[in-house]
Amino acid sequence: MQRTAMKKLVEWKNKRNRKPLILRGARQVGKTWLMKEFGRSCFQNVAYINFDSDARMRHIFDEDYDVARILRMINIETGIRMEPEKTLILFDEVQEAPKAISSLKYFCENAPEYAVIAAGSLLGVAIHSGVSFPVGKVETMDMYPMSFHEFLEAMGEAALAELLSEKDHAAINVFADKYIHWLKLYYFIGGMPEAVNDYAENGDITAVREIQKQILNLYESDFSKHTPDTELARLRMVWNSVPIQLAKENRKFFFGQIRQGARAKDFELAIEWLLDCGLVGKVYRVEKPAVPLKAYVDFSAFKLFLLDVGLLGAMSELDARSILEGNELFTEFKGALTEQYVYQQLVAETGYTPYYFSSSSHTEIDFLIQKEGEVVPVEVKAEENLRAKSLRAYCEKYHPRYAVRISMANYRQQDWLLNLPLYAVENL
Repeated sequence: MQRTAMKKLVEWKNKRNRKPLILRGARQVGKTWLMKEFGRSCFQNVAYINFDSDARMRHIFDEDYDVARILRMINIETGIRMEPEKTLILFDEVQEAPKAISSLKYFCENAPEYAVIAAGSLLGVAIHSGVSFPVGKVETMDMYPMSFHEFLEAMGEAALAELLSEKDHAAINVFADKYIHWLKLYYFIGGMPEAVNDYAENGDITAVREIQKQILNLYESDFSKHTPDTELARLRMVWNSVPIQLAKENRKFFFGQIRQGARAKDFELAIEWLLDCGLVGKVYRVEKPAVPLKAYVDFSAFKLFLLDVGLLGAMSELDARSILEGNELFTEFKGALTEQYVYQQLVAETGYTPYYFSSSSHTEIDFLIQKEGEVVPVEVKAEENLRAKSLRAYCEKYHPRYAVRISMANYRQQDWLLNLPLYAVENL
């Protein structure tokens, strides 16, 4: 299994002024596998500590932050010799040992010759609970479910993935039917590594759905294990409402959809908890499409997306036939699934921060991104429907230099518009 995050880890290893690295991401996105595989391929030794299962090691930071003493304790526990530049030290589920996060400051200051990576699925929750974060002494990296590009490689379609990287749009158009076949499968399977790997090995759609349900159950068990009883009910209500929110034609998050009379202040903590865990992503509305977009954010209006399109389908109990073969009853939700997919590729593959735009004149643009000092409107279409009324109205009013429509249609450059295929979002 190939993960593009591996290149980033190699770049981090080779940095002249390398700091300890914090790897952030939701449970089950492949953080542990990535760290261990990186250690196996790039270091002579790997000292791995999982603070969730190793109770003894949770307390090695209680006495002080003497790095020499800590290294000796890790050596005794793992049997791995601590050698500068040759040994990778991995702290997993680091939220279970909050002082381990603080210790990274001392590794940075007193032992920069040691490569240290800390990871945790509930890291954000721990930090917001009062854990001292070593600002300026660590680097951070976010990890997401497998992108469509990574999915193609996992399915043995490395040549198709390479075509996307080369941006050879004439060749990409020739193989549109192949890309669409795999894209529909990706809508169902999603990018959770266990589900992708199982399908690659066994080709069993039913087994994939069972894996997705198990992952969702794991997330639900985290809710009850790590949140106070006073917040648990609200957290579950927000989580379960996300597919309903996305199913609306206007996908703006509406608190009344959770519970009649619900107010924002009642559910702010629950939403923040889900954001901290990486289980949802927030896309804010901007009041004015101008640079910098961040300056025009309306914090009271936003969309919430799940971390993975396959999990969205599992939560919504969408059957494979509806997604793969089409179903009239499924047509309305297809837009939600497609927008979820595009959001997921934007954050994982492009590096852009997505926003959205809506105005009193009912002009709504699915996403806005900022590129090279320009605001680029991006409209998402689930099929080959090339009508773009909102996008045209937006362009006539704001005159952007670029406008993009993402759909099932082939790559095409028009006078005022670029049509980008859904399977080529990474080329945005």
